[in-house]
Amino acid sequence: MDLAQIQPAGDREMEEMDSSTVPILENNFQKTHFPGMVRQKSYIFDGHGNYYNKEWDLIEGNGKQFCWYHVELPKGKQKLSQSAQHLIDVLCPPLKLQDILSLVSNGPFCGHVDGALVFRVNSPGPPSSNFTFRLAARVTENSVITVSLGRVPRLGFSPVGRSLLSEIPSIETPRRERQQGSSIVIREHVLEFLLTMNHSEEADNPVPKSVSNLVVHVIDTHVDHLQDVVTQLEMELDSVELELDQGGFALKKEMLDDRRFPKMHLNLQRLLQVIAHGEQVFPRVKEKCSSKHWFASEDINSLEELIGRLRRLKENVGFLANRVTAIQAGLDSWQSEQINRKLYYLSFLSIIFLPLSTITGVFGMNVGGVPWTVQKDPALKDGFRNVMVLCLAMLILVLLCFIFPALYSRLSAWRQRRSLRRNWSYNRRSFLRRSVGIHESGSGGYLKI
Repeated sequence: MDLAQIQPAGDREMEEMDSSTVPILENNFQKTHFPGMVRQKSYIFDGHGNYYNKEWDLIEGNGKQFCWYHVELPKGKQKLSQSAQHLIDVLCPPLKLQDILSLVSNGPFCGHVDGALVFRVNSPGPPSSNFTFRLAARVTENSVITVSLGRVPRLGFSPVGRSLLSEIPSIETPRRERQQGSSIVIREHVLEFLLTMNHSEEADNPVPKSVSNLVVHVIDTHVDHLQDVVTQLEMELDSVELELDQGGFALKKEMLDDRRFPKMHLNLQRLLQVIAHGEQVFPRVKEKCSSKHWFASEDINSLEELIGRLRRLKENVGFLANRVTAIQAGLDSWQSEQINRKLYYLSFLSIIFLPLSTITGVFGMNVGGVPWTVQKDPALKDGFRNVMVLCLAMLILVLLCFIFPALYSRLSAWRQRRSLRRNWSYNRRSFLRRSVGIHESGSGGYLKI
């Protein structure tokens, strides 16, 4: 088994789920109006740690048995109304229109709809974006219906013993030799993909024994998915910082032209919005589930731990946003330095060519009396002198326009200081005159009020 043949995307695991050797009770899927547009998967759990694939009939379990029906909407350029049509096609009947709208609408929600607990964390971004997350669930005592946008890693189940992480790996060599005792050769691009995973594979998922276990599993996979995206962003940002340290002018110019960091900052804001939706919804889910007799107390504690993970994840995304802002500020500062340097070179050239332009302008005037020329007409001998006098007058006028505000402020300050000195000298003479009069009259040094 060669791990290099593993697809880096998640389609292979879903295909393995469809072709798994788990016992199938029935496999008669209902006919849909949009065949192939959505992926459907249905399980039935016996409550003792076993599960089976079942037909898509949306029937609840009996006793300890409970059913799970999952719908995977396609990621693409489609309207929200088209997603609602896909859900109506596969979930109606028995679901009603209010159930469909509560599952497919945007924004956070948690409440009871037609006797069932419904919660969703649907972000309003474009469905084709990797930073748009939509997860909704309808929970009853014996069934769970979930809807996701695209594939959620580790959401499904695979037979035990097919986990890749439990294999003994070896490093690929140029001669493609394997070490003794190893069965899998790992290549670099496969390692890069596995490093973005912060969780185990589907084969390592514990089979839920109750509906509460299944609800915790669904929320846990959603948090793991967010953590995977954050990890990918961290690795991408680390590589970009390394490239910036080693790169030169061309690389920085390309990053500025591509607006790479503003786009990354926008994606981080979308991710923060998704995490904020989870912070609003999951505490309400925990509160409402705590009043259900079929929801185990240990699963309530698990929900509390997941809420804490979301909060720590939000802080981590905030740190990433600050890093992106700092890198963008550094690139903007570098761009400003480049512009200032070019303006300095342009000013230096202007200083060189300004005297030359002045000389050519003066001696290129079409008037008489220009020195060092052959113009000898007596009637035009004063033309050059008159033009130079006019230019000098205009220069003086322009200089006065620039100097007048400074002169006016200096004059105003001088007049104010002069008036203050006059007032101080007048008050001092008046005080001395009154003091001398008091001493001559012998009033004991006190002023008469």
